[in-house]
Amino acid sequence: MFESLSSRLSKSLRKISGKARLNHDNIQETLREVRKALLEADVALPVVKQFTNQVRKRALGQEVSRALNPGQQFLKVVESELTEMMGEANESLNLATAPPAVVLMAGLQGAGKTTSVAKLAKFLKQRHKKKVLVVSADVYRPAAIKQLETLAQEVEVDFFPSTAEQKPKEIAKNALAQAKKSFCDVLIVDTAGRLHIDSELMTEIQGLHATLDPVETLFVIDAMIGQDAVNTAKAFNDALALTGVILTKADGDARGGAALSVRQVTGKPIKFLGVGEKTDALEPFHPERVASRILGMGDILSLIEEAEQKIDKVKAQKLVEKVQKGKRFDLNDLREQLQQMQNMGGMASMLEKLPGMGNVAQMAEQADVGKQFKQMDAIISSMTPGERRNPDILNGSRKRRITLGSGTQVQDLNRLLKQHKQMSKMMKKMKGGGLQKMMRGMGSMFPGGGGVPPNMG
Repeated sequence: MFESLSSRLSKSLRKISGKARLNHDNIQETLREVRKALLEADVALPVVKQFTNQVRKRALGQEVSRALNPGQQFLKVVESELTEMMGEANESLNLATAPPAVVLMAGLQGAGKTTSVAKLAKFLKQRHKKKVLVVSADVYRPAAIKQLETLAQEVEVDFFPSTAEQKPKEIAKNALAQAKKSFCDVLIVDTAGRLHIDSELMTEIQGLHATLDPVETLFVIDAMIGQDAVNTAKAFNDALALTGVILTKADGDARGGAALSVRQVTGKPIKFLGVGEKTDALEPFHPERVASRILGMGDILSLIEEAEQKIDKVKAQKLVEKVQKGKRFDLNDLREQLQQMQNMGGMASMLEKLPGMGNVAQMAEQADVGKQFKQMDAIISSMTPGERRNPDILNGSRKRRITLGSGTQVQDLNRLLKQHKQMSKMMKKMKGGGLQKMMRGMGSMFPGGGGVPPNMG
């Protein structure tokens, strides 16, 4: 996420952060590079101007010049201003109203509205224990109604049926009546999108807004269209009383222009980031954490929260107990560890949230570590239960059968066995309680077994 911006900014700030003295010239030079990096990331020009002016003002002031380490203090100023630009702190949904709280979703076609409805429903159900009803008022795209019904079944929330023959206002009224009747906490309404902003779309959604009087009107916006995303958000904001933004496809956005501009241009906070296609790939937007990630300082809090949500605690505890008793770490255990990492978004996603590991995360992505993890999983799945428990019995004919079954080569299997051996040794060292030993051995989790994935040197 925001890799190219992060790489450019880190590079230009590295030069100044080590300096013992700052003056007008080296501040100007650094800010020139920062300005260029932001413009290339598609950040709106007025936002870039305001940001660089604020940083310049603070950098030439007493808080930097009198600091023990001016270079480091300058970096803190940049982080603080980046956070300010994106909205200072997370703004959660305001559901403090007599139920059902109505959430209206708006946006252009293809931005990911329908998927975001399902993601938000799952988020509210799992994290906030809300009873949620979802409905589609998109009568122009019959597939949208079916899509939402399928997604509602997947995330296990109630779905209110509608048809293409009905009027959007009629659908909204009926859904609201049903939400009240079934004592739902939240009603999420999906609306029609268009390929571009038009008066018909705006009139229809304004009518829906007047009918439902929602507590939240969220604008769903595709991060990857950059500057256009901000202009579209501004147009919707002028026509509707927006309360916030959901930025989708943020995991595919290397630039980050929309995330940095949308708050300043519309005055509305980004409330959530869509970071993948799965229904649990929705993160509350924390400006301070995103600023830290952009500057290569990591995002440990998000990593911990993700682990809390996605790691199977029962399986993790079983492995800890097994290791402490000195039992053998077998290939079933290795496969479970790979699956847990995939649940956390894969190796690149985890590394990106660790301080100073941004570049390694990019290399992991380029080396397609996720694909290699899938290959390892396929190899283990092609083994018998006995082979997984005791890989020492693998001879030439067994190896040939496994590689044929998994569509891999013998060298892929041998590499996996080498990695398993390294992890087994690491687990033995942990018997006496050595978390640090485990961390030192984590390199063996990478395909390639040498501490980093192949092609990452």
